[in-house]
Amino acid sequence: MFSDILKRLTAPEPETLPDEDARLALTALLVRVARSDGDYEETERAWIDRIAAQRYGMSPFEASKLRGDAERLEAEAPDTVRFTRAIKDAVPYDSRIAVIEALWTIALADGERDAREDAILRMVSNFLGINDRDSALARQRVESAG
Repeated sequence: MFSDILKRLTAPEPETLPDEDARLALTALLVRVARSDGDYEETERAWIDRIAAQRYGMSPFEASKLRGDAERLEAEAPDTVRFTRAIKDAVPYDSRIAVIEALWTIALADGERDAREDAILRMVSNFLGINDRDSALARQRVESAG
């Protein structure tokens, strides 16, 4: 299952992913950012579940299952640069900006701004085609809601 999604994501000319696969890829990106500081905490997993449940209208069980699948996909995915660029080519802009907001939610879930998380957020935003201003606005929305 994951190899098929990865193959489609990394094809020379990727097509837009079906909703289910886009959800999985975007959730895997949330997992990658949450793991980036070397400390993948229960708080971060709970936030990923909460984001998936809200964003995709899922039950807590469905959101947890999606996260589990995303954790496995993330482990098999290529480096962050190729993985993120592949998502950019296969997922509409509006979904990508919402993902940046979700990524900031995960990065700030532990109440601390970590330099490694900031660095990966800058890189991921860039590779998703999201400019610094839009990423900063997404972070500010998350901080205001927090």
